[in-house]
Amino acid sequence: MTYSTTFVAVLVLCLAGGLIYYLFRDEPLGPLPEFRKQWRRLLRKRVTYYKTLDRKEKKRFQERMRYFFQRVTITGIDTEVTELDRVLVAASGIIPTFGFDDWNQYPKLREVLLYPNTFNKETFATEGADRTIAGMVGGGYMNGKLLLSQHALRAGFENAGRNNTGIHEFTHLLDKADGETDGIPDYFLDNQYLIPWVEMIRSEMAAIQHGDSDIDKYALTNKAEFFAVAAEYFFNRPAAFAHKHPELFSLMERIFHQDLDHDGGVGTVDHQDPVAATRE
Repeated sequence: MTYSTTFVAVLVLCLAGGLIYYLFRDEPLGPLPEFRKQWRRLLRKRVTYYKTLDRKEKKRFQERMRYFFQRVTITGIDTEVTELDRVLVAASGIIPTFGFDDWNQYPKLREVLLYPNTFNKETFATEGADRTIAGMVGGGYMNGKLLLSQHALRAGFENAGRNNTGIHEFTHLLDKADGETDGIPDYFLDNQYLIPWVEMIRSEMAAIQHGDSDIDKYALTNKAEFFAVAAEYFFNRPAAFAHKHPELFSLMERIFHQDLDHDGGVGTVDHQDPVAATRE
């Protein structure tokens, strides 16, 4: 190989390496925004999860909102993004990760696209037929984006029901942390609880199928959707969830590292571990 050939080969490798770095590098972050008093008022008024926190934890929630807004842009598609929308999007992402010391469990998320209502899965059209999607994680050229219906986002925080589209979609992002959106969050759940989790999904799906569960039937779609649907219920109505589904509640406390029934233990219901009790 001649000197010139070697030089060209090295140059090509350098250019290729530079291109790969450019395509996959972390984008520089903007300045950390100040926490606005309006955000606090909106959290107090619209986010029940926030209202249950003590003063110290509320402060930590507020700090995480600042870092969320530093990393994630919220863009309206045929709609205006209000401060309420920004607060609800941030809350949807922070609530599932609040139990983790490292708050940023969505390192690839850079933008949330907010549509006025449901949209078409293939074309993302907001008008016409086949507008059935209220939220989805972007893939392909939409990688790094999360799509949400503004109406569904607001509705999830307006009532005391079991549904919350924002939390649902951010749970999918968490599920994807181990590389697969499969409903098996082995990145967050200790190995000893993985088999009980899979068994729990199977038994709860059967109960839903037979009309013996109040978990939404959309959870029957697949394991990933079961996890996301259960997370909506878990965070929106934790007391009811713990009462009606204690074993599932126990495992989800372990997944999210949060004591949502405030009994002093993660993975316990009324100070007992129902999963351990059933396996003795």
